[in-house]
Amino acid sequence: MAFRPLGDRVLVRRVEEEAKTKGGIIIPDTAKEKPQEGEVLSTGPGARDESGKRVDMDVKAGDRILFGKWSGTEVKIDGEDLIIMKESDILGVVA
Repeated sequence: MAFRPLGDRVLVRRVEEEAKTKGGIIIPDTAKEKPQEGEVLSTGPGARDESGKRVDMDVKAGDRILFGKWSGTEVKIDGEDLIIMKESDILGVVA
């Protein structure tokens, strides 16, 4: 299914964290928190300002981002768990 976010929304896939600590301890799934890092899959065209002009998005498809723990809405598209969030929920882009 093709999905295109509207306005200033982005479609994000969570990036799984390492299952081991730096010291080599394996973390069980029950103790893991959901990762707060993801990859932007697609973006909307951007929001509109007060005068009606389109404001371009700061992120693009392929960017790795950090976002808040409770950001966005989780959806399932083609059997894959994804997140739709507003651009303002994004904390930053990982270089």
